[in-house]
Amino acid sequence: MFAVMHKFNSNGVEIAYETAGEGPPILLIHGFASTGRVNWWDTGWVKTLTEAGRQVITIDNRGHGASQKLYESHLYPATEMAEDARRLLDHLGIVQADVMGYSMGARVAAFLTISHPERVRRAVFAGLASRMITGVGGGEAIARALEAASRDEVTDPGARSFRIFAEQTRSDLKALAACIRSSREKITLHELRGITVPILVVAGDKDDVAGDVDTLVAAIPGARGVVLPNRNHMNAVGDRGYKDAVLAFLSG
Repeated sequence: MFAVMHKFNSNGVEIAYETAGEGPPILLIHGFASTGRVNWWDTGWVKTLTEAGRQVITIDNRGHGASQKLYESHLYPATEMAEDARRLLDHLGIVQADVMGYSMGARVAAFLTISHPERVRRAVFAGLASRMITGVGGGEAIARALEAASRDEVTDPGARSFRIFAEQTRSDLKALAACIRSSREKITLHELRGITVPILVVAGDKDDVAGDVDTLVAAIPGARGVVLPNRNHMNAVGDRGYKDAVLAFLSG
């Protein structure tokens, strides 16, 4: 599927995005060290959603993909990335949309939902569950791995996997290091209990990054949860069961 990369000014930061299809809009927010293309186009999500009659918008978060690279960590709070997403909806003239985020994108989607509930019809938080509340940890180790002269210098297995993934996505390693030092803000139970829009939480049963689904579901009034069997943080993204659950949720 072909689409043209567009850019807009989000309060002084150039943010890239793509659109496809026609119908009710859904905004997709990718995870750390990924891009809109890698997270949503390459995994078949855009095809699945456009075939279901949706207009799909994918955003490249600041510091990622074709968006502007920033090198100071204070410029990467998840709350500000949520404002980038809100400004994109403004830029496109979209009053309200469904929103789905994966991993870091789920945290961004949650802050968008909390700060601007009138802009979100339904939201899917995927690849991040209980650790949205408790924190993920390991951010500094990942930052140091990204800043290392070579991946061969990285001995921490988890941090090394992020370095390898960032190289595969041809990311700006310095920008990502700044991002990881700021973007993992915890979300309080009080904030989650104030969410009033329908929420679906999805994660693999072997996803140590996400944590457990039930804890997050219990924290959000009326939320539903789906656990993907035999899926981890990396291979859950394109899972057919994940897609089926989201399509059912969006049409509910």
